Amino acid sequence: MKYPKEYLDEIKNRLKVSTVVSKNVSLKKRGKEFVGLSPFKNEKTPSFTVNDEKEFYHCFATSEHGNIYDFVMKTQNLKFGEAVKYLAQLAGMQPYMFSKQDEEREKKWNEYKSIFSHYIEFYHNELLKNEDYSIAREYLKNRSLTKDEVKKFKIGYIEKNPSFFEKLNKDYSEQTLLETGLFYLDEKRKIYLERFRGRLIFPINNISGQPIALGGRIIENLDYLAKYINSPETNFFKKGSNLYNLDIARKLSNKVDHIYLVEGYMDVIGLSKNGIDNAVANLGTSLTDKQILTLNQFFDDIIICFDGDESGYKAAVRAAENSIKELKPEKQISFLFLPDKEDPDSYVNKNGKADFVDFTKQTKLSIHQFIFSHYKNKLKITHLRWLFLRKNLEELQIQ
Repeated sequence: MKYPKEYLDEIKNRLKVSTVVSKNVSLKKRGKEFVGLSPFKNEKTPSFTVNDEKEFYHCFATSEHGNIYDFVMKTQNLKFGEAVKYLAQLAGMQPYMFSKQDEEREKKWNEYKSIFSHYIEFYHNELLKNEDYSIAREYLKNRSLTKDEVKKFKIGYIEKNPSFFEKLNKDYSEQTLLETGLFYLDEKRKIYLERFRGRLIFPINNISGQPIALGGRIIENLDYLAKYINSPETNFFKKGSNLYNLDIARKLSNKVDHIYLVEGYMDVIGLSKNGIDNAVANLGTSLTDKQILTLNQFFDDIIICFDGDESGYKAAVRAAENSIKELKPEKQISFLFLPDKEDPDSYVNKNGKADFVDFTKQTKLSIHQFIFSHYKNKLKITHLRWLFLRKNLEELQIQ
């Protein structure tokens, strides 16, 4: 029995070689690589190297060479299947049991993936080529986004009265299409509607780069509609376990040690447009333990940069309180507060990459500094309120 290739690839995508090797070997960073004493031979001078970018280890003393599966099998004397189970657990994934349920899930996943790929490709091409979509292209132009960003992030646009359900229904059952979250049944009219009609769509990929959900934004000022919506949770998409742009940003972890965590898709895209690709966005929920643990697999410093307004500050407080319990000694969580009424997208477009990077260096706070400052100010405000109340009570007593 063979493990599905995508299952094995996802384990590799979730685990850096240095993360796995460091469980057995003390590693030190040297340039783009890590070095340590060989686990295959007694030695005093390090001859063992790990290259996360190329996803392999190499021992110059013994010529041992391979990926994370090879390393675990050779150092722990495990068979391949046992190594896969060990690494899946380390990556926080469910074990693959080769049961009928696993086979059925694999079948459903292939259908799900295919539907999303067709859907995104179709509406992406429509945005690029359909003359009727000029209003959407004009909106993107006004947001300082070019065709390059549209192509890089596979942005699409869905018209107000689409009919793509009928096209997909020729190859997939109604139930399968509904399970993707792309469609829902209008009970009154007994017709299937596209959830993201009239919106720009932003594909949300899993860590391996395969689309599993969408974010959608209206381009008209309609108060009765939410500005942003996300796909509902499905069998293959859990909001608290995924991050927008993580599939791209994780590949930069060999070059930079920090990652920006921002609030929205446009923030990620705006930063990328200005040369800052190490950014991800959470998906309309409070920051979760799972998201922190995932980012810690790749980066040493998570810089949380929410909008410079009251709601952004409150979101930062929640993020700090939720994430401090997951903070490891060798990792860091920082907070970056932008000027009032600015978000990462607007700030970087006005001031450029160099200014944004410099602003980060000058003003970011560690999680401990932020929490201490927040509660110190809170106590100060409470104390001032108490003094004000006491003064009023004393004046009433005098009267």
